[in-house]
Amino acid sequence: MDVGELLSFKPEQTPKRPHEDDDDYLANASVDRSSRDIKKDEKSKRMRRIEQAKESADLNKPDLPTLDSFFGPELTEEERLNILNYVENEDVEGDVLDEVGLKKLLLVFEKRNLKNQEMRIKYPDNPEKFMESEVDLHAVIQELKGVATVPDLYPVLVELHGIPSILELLAHPNTDIAVAIVDLLQEVTDVDILGESSEGAEILIEALRKQQVCALLVQNLERLNEEVKEEADGVHNSLAIVENLTEMHSELVREAAEQGLLAWLLKRLKQKSPFDPNKLYCSEILSILIQTNNDNRLMLGTIDGIDVLLQQLAIYKRHDPSSTEEQEYMENLFNCLCSALMAKENRDRFLKGEGLQLMNLMLREKKMSRNGSLKVLDHAMSGPDGRENCNKFVDILGLRTIFPLFMKTPKRNKKHLLSADEHEEHVCSVIASMLRNCRGAQRQRLLSKFTENDHEKVDRLLELHLKYLEKVETVDREIDQQEKNPEIDEDEEAENNYIKRLTGGLFTLQRIDYIILEVSATADTVKQRVVQILNLRGASMKTIRNVMREYAGNLGDDGDVDWKEQEQSHIVSLIDRF
Repeated sequence: MDVGELLSFKPEQTPKRPHEDDDDYLANASVDRSSRDIKKDEKSKRMRRIEQAKESADLNKPDLPTLDSFFGPELTEEERLNILNYVENEDVEGDVLDEVGLKKLLLVFEKRNLKNQEMRIKYPDNPEKFMESEVDLHAVIQELKGVATVPDLYPVLVELHGIPSILELLAHPNTDIAVAIVDLLQEVTDVDILGESSEGAEILIEALRKQQVCALLVQNLERLNEEVKEEADGVHNSLAIVENLTEMHSELVREAAEQGLLAWLLKRLKQKSPFDPNKLYCSEILSILIQTNNDNRLMLGTIDGIDVLLQQLAIYKRHDPSSTEEQEYMENLFNCLCSALMAKENRDRFLKGEGLQLMNLMLREKKMSRNGSLKVLDHAMSGPDGRENCNKFVDILGLRTIFPLFMKTPKRNKKHLLSADEHEEHVCSVIASMLRNCRGAQRQRLLSKFTENDHEKVDRLLELHLKYLEKVETVDREIDQQEKNPEIDEDEEAENNYIKRLTGGLFTLQRIDYIILEVSATADTVKQRVVQILNLRGASMKTIRNVMREYAGNLGDDGDVDWKEQEQSHIVSLIDRF
């Protein structure tokens, strides 16, 4: 292999199991063998270089593992010569890596890493001189992927200080080496692999956390050029590492955000580049980071994340996504916004960033984005923290948008991805939140909607009430017929049954009945219409009262204790007046 071939060398990805027969793996192996064959006549020079590398390692890197540190001082001279012969010939015997094989492989890795460092320092401006050592280093990184097939060896990998040596190469000047390290880390952190050895997984993840792996990955992400396919794959695999680690250890969600990943994700989403798989993956990882961690939601808000999400979603105001992948990306952004709005501070930012106006326009445009915008409005306006958003929504003429959706549920099709039940749940939640939070002129405008056009919206309310009451009664019958589990106590069983009833229609029924109580308390004509329809359908006002008493007794923790007590007393007073 001449110098030109070495400089043009582009290492290919190897398969997940290095011992499987694969053309890419064999190609890499042949490159490595070719680079050794060309030096066959200079074996004595090569031996001297290895001895110099050993001496340099002893002088410059005192903590580099020696043969004694790997295998103990009791090695015979013959065994020492065999190991040195292995290091020289670089042949791995057998398909499955064992502990001795891993120790040998790490020794080869350390030597090649050291050799590459020396050659780069010695010939910083002459790539021809250090490229061979780079090819050798890349080859041994590929061989290290074999450890991913034996996760029980992870404790050995950590014990021999392999993790710091591997991670330091994420900063290697050659991004091909850094990307190869990312590929290696992605394979060893694969969730299925980690699941095979809980002890190995714990030890490996703790070692990676100790070295702040997320911070190192972010530093590498900053320099990768996604126009180069290999580096774009490196970005994807870097995100896969984070996903793997957070799935195994939820605490890593916070660490990843603090170590710069949250800021990098927002920066990547802001890039004015065509939609691609990495953009989709960024939206998925962002969703993971803020889904359950309130500190991360607050951090998102402080670094202008709400504005970034709104800007990216604005693209879909009048245009549908062009593929199913892009549609998934849009839905992820909506989910991120819903998660972010669970923090009160972000609702203020959403309001100031004119998020309500954008969601209102999306509802009117009847594009795919209408589904997500309805969910976002539900989150932005719910609970005591949604008061300002509720009043503002009335001010921007949102009632003209929401009530047509209340009166007629769109049929589910390609553009309307929400089911009828999901659509009705969100619409009823938005209206219930406005009745709970709006005051003054805004509340009057809202209430007047229920008396206009001969109380048509009251008729629709009762239609929905009867629909969801039937659903809940069906679930109640199923619960009555199910066998009791002796391993579950009564409290847990009651909680499980309540959750089953909520998902089976009770949640929406509670919103509908809350609206009925609120509007009935403000206008006699509304209450008369409610009683009239209930009598015609053979239904009872007592049912509505019972539903709302249960609701008052199971209020969640949307706000503080004072708010909860105030809300309970308000609901009880509505029940008494009904």
